Amino acid sequence: MRGAATPGRRRAGARSARRRLPGVGPGQMTGMKQRTIGTVEVGAIGLGEMPLSVDDRPDEARAHAVIHAALDCGVTLIDTADAYCLGAADFGHGETLVAGALQAYGGSDDILVATKGGHTRTDHEWGRDGRPEYLKRAAQDSLRRLGGDAIGLYQFHRPDTKVPYEESIGALRELLDAGTIRMAGISNADVAQIEIAHEILGDDLVSVQNEFSPDFRSSEDELRRCGELGLAFLPWSPLGGMSAAGGLGERHAAFAEIAEAHGISPQRLCLAWMLAKGDHVVPIPGSSRPETIRDSAAAADLQLSPDDLARLDAA
Repeated sequence: MRGAATPGRRRAGARSARRRLPGVGPGQMTGMKQRTIGTVEVGAIGLGEMPLSVDDRPDEARAHAVIHAALDCGVTLIDTADAYCLGAADFGHGETLVAGALQAYGGSDDILVATKGGHTRTDHEWGRDGRPEYLKRAAQDSLRRLGGDAIGLYQFHRPDTKVPYEESIGALRELLDAGTIRMAGISNADVAQIEIAHEILGDDLVSVQNEFSPDFRSSEDELRRCGELGLAFLPWSPLGGMSAAGGLGERHAAFAEIAEAHGISPQRLCLAWMLAKGDHVVPIPGSSRPETIRDSAAAADLQLSPDDLARLDAA
């Protein structure tokens, strides 16, 4: 995994060249168009692992098949979290699943695994814990499950209203300085929190992961600010969420009509629309079947006309 292969972390204020395997040019490593997270080039479409770990998840064989199908299509970013599980006894399932799938695939040096910490789980509910001591311990546990000598991208999962945001982000700074993580990100953050994290972490802050979809466009300001700061923006639930993704075209007529004109699914069209919002956008659609991640991955090659994009923006 890239947690082990990525060059050493950067200090705040320092610029580093984009990571590329020796002798391999952009796009040649995977066949998918590339985008950049920090110093690492990844496929323009990532994989959100959550559906493979929560309620109604597939069995391990099919979950591995989904991840392997994504890799075969050129996906080189897999996003998971320690809290993607069924409950306390299952905590860390997503990370363990990803590590096992990559080992079974037989090669993962060019894969960036992103994980998150700051959520807790019981059998019935999600909680939050943004205390620095908790986040540092959670990161160590995540590293143990994922393997390697450092986590490629570690993200603070969700602000904890009981803990000053600066203190939680300070824990990421300590994890970077200790070499436990290579790059840092934040999730479910507003513009003010992005500014705080950027002030504390400098260039070691590389990404923001927020909900963004045709159903949920409230993160437009955060998407725009990420572009200004040179941060990757990772839309989660880009198709509307696990239970709603299949009905995207039914809820949004313009997406269905333009998709039909192109002879593709509304879901593929949606991801291409997101990619067109900026070179810093890397959607991470979830999937529980190989065929759906293959369809999502094909969005990286779809070019939409200005008229198409205007209609989708206005939908």
